Amino acid sequence: MKFLVTGSAGLIGSQVTKDLVLENHEVYSCYHDDKPIYGNPLQLDLTSQGKIIKTIREIKPDSIIHLAAMTNVDLCETQQELAYLINTKATEILAKQAAKLDTFFVYVSTDYVFDGKRGKYSEDDSTNPLGYYGKSKLKAEEALNELASSWCIARTSTPFGIHSNKKSFPIWIKESLEAKKEIPVLIDQFTSPTYVPNLSKMLIEIVKRQILGVIHTAGASRISRYELAILMSEKLHLDKELLKPIQTSDMTWNVQRPKDSSLDVSKATEILNEKPQTIQHSLNLLIEKILYK
Repeated sequence: MKFLVTGSAGLIGSQVTKDLVLENHEVYSCYHDDKPIYGNPLQLDLTSQGKIIKTIREIKPDSIIHLAAMTNVDLCETQQELAYLINTKATEILAKQAAKLDTFFVYVSTDYVFDGKRGKYSEDDSTNPLGYYGKSKLKAEEALNELASSWCIARTSTPFGIHSNKKSFPIWIKESLEAKKEIPVLIDQFTSPTYVPNLSKMLIEIVKRQILGVIHTAGASRISRYELAILMSEKLHLDKELLKPIQTSDMTWNVQRPKDSSLDVSKATEILNEKPQTIQHSLNLLIEKILYK
């Protein structure tokens, strides 16, 4: 198959493009600044409508996996126009072009489309984003209903893994504790941390089987940041006394974050061959990769 992947140099994108290349697919890896390692690198400015249209028309992909986004929550709030262009408008244009070519379109969205008041959100639960990041992603989701012909919205939560530039939460915990740093960690913010190799396989399966609609492709465990940090420290035999529990009320965020944006992954567990992994299993795989890479 011929794939076009946006955000291909990022934490998720680098894994997806690697997995696709290993399966001998033709992969066009779109990027903004950092050149991707896998696939055919293709620079793409998502704020340019003309460039997006030209790229899709020239490549004519069988499938698009749209990962690129402006994800800095505070920056999205202060630069809403740019967040709209990248997160919403670019998705609309990509979806419209995909429909014209009958290209299958996978849009990777976020748990931040929910307000976090109760957690374990299913695909059918009402959305209510707190900040502009979540709002811009939700607007893009809504656009797919009108613009794309065959599509899947794959929502995920707190992706983590190994990347040359992007330091995910468990890696930050490991490095901080190894450096004997005392670090504050939230005890009352819950998510469904998602191991990137697991997510990549779920996304590729969705494309191959052309699974339609909304599906939560996240980790199978609801866990707080603090509990996750404790788990990581115990597995690596590091000093967990350096982890200092704090609450979201102690944070000086410009934008409120959802307190419990954990996702219900029953649907993915039921229909996918690549099942969402528990945090215990995912951390074991991550540590194995760190130790033996």
